[in-house]
Amino acid sequence: MIIRKIKRGDKEAVKEMMRVFYTSNAVSSNGSEEIFEADVQNCIDNSPYLVGYVFCEHGEIIGYAMLAKSFSTEWGKECVWVEDIFVKEQYRGRGIAKEFFALVDKEYPKAVKRLEVEDYNLGAVKAYKKSGFTFVPYKEMWKDLK
Repeated sequence: MIIRKIKRGDKEAVKEMMRVFYTSNAVSSNGSEEIFEADVQNCIDNSPYLVGYVFCEHGEIIGYAMLAKSFSTEWGKECVWVEDIFVKEQYRGRGIAKEFFALVDKEYPKAVKRLEVEDYNLGAVKAYKKSGFTFVPYKEMWKDLK
């Protein structure tokens, strides 16, 4: 398997996976075509805040991930949020997430790594714990200024 940054030619494949991911029970929001387009385009355009990756096997894109970069005053250092991580169903359980998290640790060795997961997404929770993630003892809040 190869993990590489998203390229222009990956746009439609990544957006199709985003449609599946955002309509699954793995996330609590549905996203939109406008958001999917903006997210992928920001990855392609080398945004300083968002970086995207695809997971490829035998020339086929089998998954994707997006990282948002920020600073954590709570930890006093750079913070990398795993915003999306998706692997096509037939490729799950093969350690792809673990391999991706190892790459993130290598590329951002001093950054705190964070992600969100639904409690009932037991497969994802298990994979994330294997890669060293633990639950934080508080709830996150947000405000949407549409």
